[in-house]
Amino acid sequence: MSVLAFAEQRGGVLRQVALETVAAGRALADGLGVELVAVLLGPPTLANEADRLGRYGADRVMLATAEPLADYAPEAYTDLLARAVQECGPKALILPASAQGKDLAPRVAARLKAGLASDVTELAVEDGRVIAVRPVYAGKLLAKVGFKTDPALLTVRARAYTAAENPRPGEVEEMTPEVDPEGLRTRVRLVAGEKKARPDVAEAEIIVAGGRGMQGPENWTLLEELADALGPGATLGASRAVVDAGWRPHAEQVGQTGKVVAPPLYFAIGISGAIQHVAGMRTARCIVAVNKDAEAPILKVADYGIVGDLFEVIPRLTQEIRKFRSEG
Repeated sequence: MSVLAFAEQRGGVLRQVALETVAAGRALADGLGVELVAVLLGPPTLANEADRLGRYGADRVMLATAEPLADYAPEAYTDLLARAVQECGPKALILPASAQGKDLAPRVAARLKAGLASDVTELAVEDGRVIAVRPVYAGKLLAKVGFKTDPALLTVRARAYTAAENPRPGEVEEMTPEVDPEGLRTRVRLVAGEKKARPDVAEAEIIVAGGRGMQGPENWTLLEELADALGPGATLGASRAVVDAGWRPHAEQVGQTGKVVAPPLYFAIGISGAIQHVAGMRTARCIVAVNKDAEAPILKVADYGIVGDLFEVIPRLTQEIRKFRSEG
């Protein structure tokens, strides 16, 4: 008996969500009293990353490497994960609630005819059964979900579990992938993307998000300066209205139709707090809102609210943060 955790990689390197997924799997495996097995799929160079999974809590690592697995290949990944399930007979299979995880999990669930709970924020064990907690109704309620059959398939929201070193044997077992590149219906020809100086909004420690209260893209330098003052772990976010207006790229959008985030610190600057946006960031550990409207919905979910003109508040806040960091 075991728990399986899918470790996502990109470019032959483990993503942060992979380590968080292993942390979630470790917590569930301990609750069930079973071993944790991490499943790692990717290019041949990925073998160097397998040892890290043992350091973060995996008892064993099932490793399948081949050039056709370098980029996400839905059919091949589904086949290999289903094979790992058949070999291990796990109580649960955990994947990250990332773009890749949200595509892969339902494929595997359909293949195994198993139940799937998505965007999970908490895992528990009750009477030997896996229980998942997930937000519903745009985050207004939390639903407790059980499973009638094994394995329980789950995608876990980013930052729901903290990746921390928890050394285990991490014994690597190689799986022989039977992948015919010509038989794959989906193949990646090119990955095009701009090089970013800041972390991805889904993985950042601090997010400085702006809304229509910023009044235009030319004023985003205020948020950039604040993010710079907060340090290299900070990145920029945006509301849907801002992205729809063309002020900021879609990659920065936070909310139901953007990215769901849960950073330790979230700044909502000039954001009214529409339910679609709040659903994507309300699980942040600390929310700081700046808005000139004292009745803005965002102030009801914020831990700290500043009612005032953001064009006066943000420069002063940036100045004080720089001063504090220089003295520290």
